[in-house]
Amino acid sequence: MPPAPISATDLDVERIGSGPQVLLVHGSIVDATVTWRAQRELAKRWSLVIPNRPGFGSSPPLPRGDFDQEAPMFAELLGDGAHLVGHSYGAVIALLAAARRPDAVRSLTVSEPGLLRLAAGEPVADAMLEHGERMYRAGPAMEPAEFLRAFRAGVNSAHETPEILPDWLEHGATLAAHERPPWEAEPSLDELARAPFAKLVISGGHSPVFEAVCDRLAARIGAERRILTGRQHTIPTLGGPYNECLEEFMTRTVEARR
Repeated sequence: MPPAPISATDLDVERIGSGPQVLLVHGSIVDATVTWRAQRELAKRWSLVIPNRPGFGSSPPLPRGDFDQEAPMFAELLGDGAHLVGHSYGAVIALLAAARRPDAVRSLTVSEPGLLRLAAGEPVADAMLEHGERMYRAGPAMEPAEFLRAFRAGVNSAHETPEILPDWLEHGATLAAHERPPWEAEPSLDELARAPFAKLVISGGHSPVFEAVCDRLAARIGAERRILTGRQHTIPTLGGPYNECLEEFMTRTVEARR
């Protein structure tokens, strides 16, 4: 695959707070501001690096959203070292970025990555994957609102979808309809298992498919496992419970490295 036409330096990145560095990678449809709005209070104790993926915010777009082209950008944003946190499509990117630069990862936390093929063989997972394949094939020809509703129904998003989409949400739906399906990603799970940093996998307790994906991912890479209920797939918007889980985990990894 040819290199991306943009690099990490082209991305729209917000940096707030002080303390150990935390790189937050958002998923599809909504930008970093929406995804991580409930995590901003962590800036009292952590230095948050909050990039917009290509096409979101003022980050220039790629011809098509693609985890393989985006992972090197986020690996570079780890700088000299950071805790790496990814949600949904961003969790897929985070897994790939961590495998590229394991020495720069202080800890890795992912919530409900779309690696549906990890649960292959489970009838409900096979059905979800088949639905997803049809949706992504049809996506470019679908109206953004139609794709968005199908997408959010498929992942059990807790975000509300208005009857008429505002411009920013229509834009996000259009980007998602053209991006590469996340289950095509092949992160090096064996390499991640060998990496010395601590790992945490979080699910929302709403979907047997995502529970199976997260269970199998955690087992493969040697990660801790948590279930945080209340917001279905949209786990970071839980706010307090998610932040407490994340902060306890990151703090413990910082202390373990001393």
